[in-house]
Amino acid sequence: MTEKPVWFITGCSTGFGRELAKQALASGFRTVVTARNPEELHELAALGTSLVLKLDVTDQEQVDAAVKAAEDLFGRIDVLVNNAGIGYFAAVEESEENEVRRMFDVNVFGLGRMIRAVLPGMRQHRRGMIINFSSIGGLRSFPALGYYSATKFAVEGLSEALWQEVEPLGIKVMLVEPSGFRTDWAGRSANESKQQIGDYAATAGISRKRVRAISGQQAGDPDRAAHAIISTAEAPFPPHHLLLGNDAYEGAMAKLDELRKDFSDWEAVSRSADFPVEKQGEEV
Repeated sequence: MTEKPVWFITGCSTGFGRELAKQALASGFRTVVTARNPEELHELAALGTSLVLKLDVTDQEQVDAAVKAAEDLFGRIDVLVNNAGIGYFAAVEESEENEVRRMFDVNVFGLGRMIRAVLPGMRQHRRGMIINFSSIGGLRSFPALGYYSATKFAVEGLSEALWQEVEPLGIKVMLVEPSGFRTDWAGRSANESKQQIGDYAATAGISRKRVRAISGQQAGDPDRAAHAIISTAEAPFPPHHLLLGNDAYEGAMAKLDELRKDFSDWEAVSRSADFPVEKQGEEV
C-alpha cells in the first residue's frame, strides 16, 4: 500500500493554515503542523498522524530545525504549504518602515527560507510540491494595501521563476490567490499605520474601514478553500495559479482586460523603443 503523503504547513494557528491542517489530517496525510505558538495546535494534533512544531519563519534556526525534524520522522516532505503571513493597512505615504520590513520578512523572506530548506530533500527524491499563498492582492492592488500587495507581487514573481527552475526536477509549484475569506486576517494578522493623512481619507481610509468592517462576513469559506487546495494539489496537472473565490476570479479577469487595453493602446510607443529593424539587403 502506498504511503500517505507528508504535508508541511506553516501558520496553522488560524485561518487557511488551520483548515488545511484539519483536512490534511482527516485525509490521512502525515502532517507537520506549525505555528509560532504550538500551544494553539493541540486540538489539531489529535486528529491524525501529526508532528507539531514551533516555527517562526523569520528565524532561520527554527526553519532548519523544523524541516530536519520532519524529515527525520517521516523520511521526506512531499508538500510544503507556505501559508504564514501578515497584513498591514496604510496608504503608501503613511506606511512605517519597520512595519513594512516586518511584513516582508514574514511574507517574502520567510517563504523563501522555507523553500530553500525543503528543496534539497525534494531534489533528492525528484518529486514534491510547493504551494505558496499569494492573494488576489498579488495580481492587483488596492488603496491602503500597497505594501501588502508588494509582498504578494514578490511571491508571484519568485514562484514564477521557481517553477521554471524546479519543474524539470519533478517538483511542482502552485500559487494560491484568494479574495476575501473568513479567516480573521483583517482582525488578527494585520496592523495599520499610526498616522493617517486626511488627504487619503477618501481612498486608503475608506478601503481600510471597509475591509475591517466586513471581517468575519466575507463570502469566502475557509473550509471549502482548504478542500479546493488539497483536491487541486492532488490533480495530475495542477495549475500554477489557483484563484479562490468569486471576487478573486472576477478581479483577476478584470485585471487582464485592463492590462490588455493598456498594452494595445500604447503598442506603437512600446515597439518604437527598439533599434529599427534593418531591412534585408539595405545598406547601413
